[in-house]
Amino acid sequence: MNEDILINITPQETRVALILQGAVQELHIERTLTRGLAGNVYLGKVVRVLPGMQSAFIDIGLERAAFLHVADIWEARNHEGPNGALAAPTPIEKLLFDGQVLTVQVIKDPIGTKGARLSTQISIAGRMLVYLPQDHHIGISQKIEKEADREHLRTRLAGLLPKEEKGGYIVRTQAEEASDADLAADVDYLRKTWGAIVQGARTRPPTTLLYQDLNLAQRVLRDFVHDETATIQVDSRENYNMLVEFAQVYTPSVLSRLTHYTGERPLFDLYGVEEEILRALGRRVDLKSGGYLIVDQTEAMTTIDVNTGGYVGGRNFADTIFKTNLEAAHAIARQLRLRNLGGIIILDFIDMENNEHRNAVLAELKKTLARDRTKVSVSGFSALGLVEMTRKRTRESLAHILCEPCPACAGKGQVKTSRTICYEILRELLREAKQFNPREFRIVASQEVIDLFLEEESQHLAMLGDFIGKRISLQVEKGYHQEQYDVILM
Repeated sequence: MNEDILINITPQETRVALILQGAVQELHIERTLTRGLAGNVYLGKVVRVLPGMQSAFIDIGLERAAFLHVADIWEARNHEGPNGALAAPTPIEKLLFDGQVLTVQVIKDPIGTKGARLSTQISIAGRMLVYLPQDHHIGISQKIEKEADREHLRTRLAGLLPKEEKGGYIVRTQAEEASDADLAADVDYLRKTWGAIVQGARTRPPTTLLYQDLNLAQRVLRDFVHDETATIQVDSRENYNMLVEFAQVYTPSVLSRLTHYTGERPLFDLYGVEEEILRALGRRVDLKSGGYLIVDQTEAMTTIDVNTGGYVGGRNFADTIFKTNLEAAHAIARQLRLRNLGGIIILDFIDMENNEHRNAVLAELKKTLARDRTKVSVSGFSALGLVEMTRKRTRESLAHILCEPCPACAGKGQVKTSRTICYEILRELLREAKQFNPREFRIVASQEVIDLFLEEESQHLAMLGDFIGKRISLQVEKGYHQEQYDVILM
């Protein structure tokens, strides 16, 4: 099955859509203003050494000087004492001096009045490996738990490294399923990147940015392209040319599939991506059979409920449920990728009494999840008939990137009815009347609430006015949402 990758680029935002069989499978969005500095490598200049704090301020070309602590200086941490044991860190004043130029990497973005935090240990992340050019060992991700698998990966990687390699590597979880060719390509990319950093440190002036973590479009060429990728379409000529230059050096195998889209219709409109984004922000996902999913994302977990809806096909009710759940398994796998839902996920399929049906639905779910590039773990049906699964959090979900909590409902997903607000206002009037003695009370509220006071609740409002002995007037405020109101003392 061929996969197409669409890259839509504006000065403010880069959006990437992965299309398989005409349907959007994944969406990735990166905004220029929210892109951090962590991972960037600079040629820094020491502004001031502070022996009392065992730290130094480093100018890397930002508004505020960055901060480097002795614990983050590679040379200090790896000072060996007698018998090869690690000794106490070398004092910072013996390592740095004012005006010194050194290569540093941002490990924490600036926050508020605090400058960025730096380290002199450089690490460069690839798709499956992290390169540590100053280290000399091969480490394995702790998430790869089996010792036999860890040793196998270590042996495989060691056999692929060039004889002149002096740096170290950390093998990431993505490398478990990688081929030798994939690992070798990652090693080649990381070594080229480090070579460019070293060359820049020799020839560029202080405070120069030597390396910036790849932007989204570049990461697409490095991480997303595989044998089934048919085309990579870019709708910006300038960025297309930049990607061609990048691919020529780092990922030459993707050049033949990289194209510049020049059609009149916007690229995302042509493939229906804009409509898919709108649907991916909603709770309800309709299935072709007439059934539907309800997706609820909370802080603790995500729940997905399967419903038959209007689907009444099949020979009997059990068959109808089975067919709906099978279709739902495909839709759920796609929605997880599309919305980038992570953490704990609870799936509530329609109850099935037939164990063969349950096993078939679970097998179909696992099969469709196998395409997910993010690590997924699926448990079987629980005693309550629920499927529990986890999906690794790699970035913010689509809803968290594009949306914010509703100011009217404060993220609850529902608002009080107009009648509920009417009764709250009546109680508020009674409280105010017991404390104050104004000439008149004025209710300022939304059109819906005022309409209710003028019609169905007019008698209750009049009775309250008689009881407190004050005139009550009404005023519509078009800018107020349904729950918003004020009681003004005139």
